[in-house]
Amino acid sequence: MNPIDADQLGRLLALRDLSDPQAGPHALQQIVQALEDALGAAWHVPVRRDAGPRVVSVEDNYDRLRYRADDVTRDRRYSHYAGAGRMLRSHTTARIPALLRDVRTDTLLSVPGMCYRRDVIDRHHVGQPHQHDLWLIRPDGPALNAADLAEMVRVAVSAVLPGRAWHTPASLHPYTLDGREIYVGADDGDVEIGECGLAHPEVLAAAGLPPGASGLAMGLGLDRLTMLAKGIPDIRLLRDPDPRVAEQMLDLSPYRPVSAMPPARRDLSLAVSCDLDAELLGDRVRDLLGAESDAVETVSVLSETAYADLPQTARDRMGLREGQKNVLLRLMLRHPTRTLTAEHANELRDRVYSGLHEGAVHEWAAR
Repeated sequence: MNPIDADQLGRLLALRDLSDPQAGPHALQQIVQALEDALGAAWHVPVRRDAGPRVVSVEDNYDRLRYRADDVTRDRRYSHYAGAGRMLRSHTTARIPALLRDVRTDTLLSVPGMCYRRDVIDRHHVGQPHQHDLWLIRPDGPALNAADLAEMVRVAVSAVLPGRAWHTPASLHPYTLDGREIYVGADDGDVEIGECGLAHPEVLAAAGLPPGASGLAMGLGLDRLTMLAKGIPDIRLLRDPDPRVAEQMLDLSPYRPVSAMPPARRDLSLAVSCDLDAELLGDRVRDLLGAESDAVETVSVLSETAYADLPQTARDRMGLREGQKNVLLRLMLRHPTRTLTAEHANELRDRVYSGLHEGAVHEWAAR
């Protein structure tokens, strides 16, 4: 597994963790505090907050959480490996195995922080989401059960999104039993805000907890919770430096929209390797545009066509070779607070096209 280079690692680690009070105040931190206060009070237990490091061992991120050795999420296409058995954590759950080793009495473990994913680009997704793991651990006594899990979800949702309807369809996680996804109602349909389940006995036992130990495991998306609590329409606004936006990210009062900018749509016909999917394409677009990736509202795959299914004229037009496929990719360009000129939009389009298109023939917009 080839690690990311030092420059890319440095850029990723330099990005501000919005959940960290030492980096300055942000509304995400009020979500964290509200969740800790509500869950700690509901079970009358102390809260131990420990955000942990962003660079973690592969064992903590995957092995100690019962991920299979051949799990697709381990592939370097989806994980950021840093070399020597280390990686940028893909979830805050990576901190849990170490914290479990120190639990002696009933405790709520709280791990808020930034994680690193290779993901699609749209108004709900970024490559560096903020998560919040909350694990209620009981070393002995009556085992925590599915009813307790439902109560944990109810308390959490009520604490930050009072009055919202919620439901928890089944979902498998290697580190839980009776795994669930958590959805809440929103104006444009249900939104997933996290996952939960009963802490897997093997995870607890591996940390040295006694055979009778039990736990409730919950991981929540802090970005989405903040967006829902404030009525923020686009995840990019959480980091927007425009003073009209940034000053609104200091508390949970309703978001006041800044003037909407017109979108610029650019469709790209690309020759790419057959294993590229929407998540990897989104991650590549972020890397290619760097600091200007905040101008990309969405990246969507409109169609995929195999080499064998294209007429020769289409193959020749883009220089498509065997082992490649044609992807029609739509870039929706719209900065949250600035107008993009047509010239700038074409320049961004060409930077993405230059970095993604692997065909022998090119079509430029700004050249």
